[in-house]
Amino acid sequence: MTIGLLKEIKTQEHRVGIIPPAVAELVKHGHSVVVQSGAGEGSSYGDDQYEHAGATVVPAAADVFAQADLLVKVKEPQPEEVARLEDRHILFTYLHLAADKELTEALTQSGCTAIAYETLEVNGRLPLLEPMSEIAGRMASLVGSYHLASHRGGRGILLGGVPGVKPGRVMVIGGGTAGVNAARVATGIGADVTIVEVDFERMRFLDITMHEAHTLYSTEANISSLLPRLDLIVGAVLIPGAAAPKLITREMLRQMQPGSVFVDIAIDQGGCAETSRPTTHDDPTYVEEGVLHYCVTNMPGAYARTATQALNNSTHRWTLLIADLGLEEACRQHPELLTGINCAKGRLTCQPVAESHSLPVAPAEEVLNI
Repeated sequence: MTIGLLKEIKTQEHRVGIIPPAVAELVKHGHSVVVQSGAGEGSSYGDDQYEHAGATVVPAAADVFAQADLLVKVKEPQPEEVARLEDRHILFTYLHLAADKELTEALTQSGCTAIAYETLEVNGRLPLLEPMSEIAGRMASLVGSYHLASHRGGRGILLGGVPGVKPGRVMVIGGGTAGVNAARVATGIGADVTIVEVDFERMRFLDITMHEAHTLYSTEANISSLLPRLDLIVGAVLIPGAAAPKLITREMLRQMQPGSVFVDIAIDQGGCAETSRPTTHDDPTYVEEGVLHYCVTNMPGAYARTATQALNNSTHRWTLLIADLGLEEACRQHPELLTGINCAKGRLTCQPVAESHSLPVAPAEEVLNI
């Protein structure tokens, strides 16, 4: 199989889908790898490293699309990339289709088979999403703390406080991978942290393992009761494959103090606040109802080398599996791969995405005759 590696073109996206050591293993297995020149530069991987690993470096994205069967990316394809997709292509990347009906329809119409990292489920876990959730969660408390500074438009609160001054208060909505990592960093800074969660078993786990954070059952009333005293909210809600629920309304946000900060990690799935809208690393924040919002859709891209390595640790075995066996046989031997397929042969195959956009859906195994 020929695997294609594209240079990411989303604004300030510096990650890359495959690192040179992974290319070397693919080549060792008898596959060809075509790399767009400059694809790895943002993560400090040069063209010479890819060539040394056995890849062919080509000058333009068009060359990769023309030669590759399996396209490995990081972020969802941009319009000019979607236009080059054909029904023979397998696209392996983050998609987050529940937040983008236009992209959903365009990908389906292309006829390609699109496999989303974020919906591939193994034993109740999302192993290809977890490493980026870990990074985004840790980042959330750091960027939230930074934007609380007066010169960034924040309240002028130091989250950790100092002797004689109370620390800042943080609410993390969601106790999953991103939420736990946000809470870990926030408590490490010295903040007063409350994790809001709906799963009682998860709350018991958090209570046992995170002694410096509090847990609170997630209801609108409980969230509202905290808002007037909060300095930072981290939205870390996830329903796999589906749009994030809007747990913070505009009216609720008005209860917060001016200059408070809201970091919405869930923005890839549409955001968990009524006031959330996507931003970029170039222009990461805006103010609604006096609250500074940070809603960057590719947060881990800021730490591209770390994020790229962490992502490859999780995705490479699946890339190799698809390349070695072909998609259909890989799905037969590893049925969990079917959970990652969002569309194939012109049909939408992901139930949560279909429900988000009121579109028809068909089981992936039926479409692929597995």
